[in-house]
Amino acid sequence: MLPPAAEASLPGIQPRNLIWCVLALIGTLVIAKIGNAWLLNFVHVMAGVLWTGIDLFMGFVVGPVMRTLPFPARRAMILRLMPKTLFLLPTLSFITTTAGYYHAEQMGFLALDYPQFGWVLAALIIVTILTIQGLGILLPTNLYVYFEMRKETPDGPRIGRLMKRYVYAVAFQGLMQAAIIIVMAKFVTGL
Repeated sequence: MLPPAAEASLPGIQPRNLIWCVLALIGTLVIAKIGNAWLLNFVHVMAGVLWTGIDLFMGFVVGPVMRTLPFPARRAMILRLMPKTLFLLPTLSFITTTAGYYHAEQMGFLALDYPQFGWVLAALIIVTILTIQGLGILLPTNLYVYFEMRKETPDGPRIGRLMKRYVYAVAFQGLMQAAIIIVMAKFVTGL
């Protein structure tokens, strides 16, 4: 259990962050509508680098470190980290895929014939898997753990069960992130 002063200072999930997410998504759509290829590519690449980098860092660095921390330290870390990532990672994933789709359309990649279209199809399949897994498994699990950790007496066995499933999902997410990097490298060097 956290000391009362630390518990009172927990920021919690701030719905106002949703405003920043919506503004970022609107900005991405405005950039897509403007049609500036360099700017659209920049947004796609930067959001993708941030999304992939944060995902991999969280999964392969922060996760293993947190498993070694004593429960109170792990709890404090989750209660501070989760509100920040709750809005950041889904927003980065939407910006990356939205900008990527419009940029691919702009570059003529969506009209390619076989076998080059196979690379486009691979990107679409990987992004679909990442999105379904991120929004359907990782995000809900993070929320369950976060709300459980906010309780005065968290249910340790429940958190353990949730995190066991979560570890496998994060490992697979990391593989998918590596796969999308390989596919994107092919796009950059030419189909």
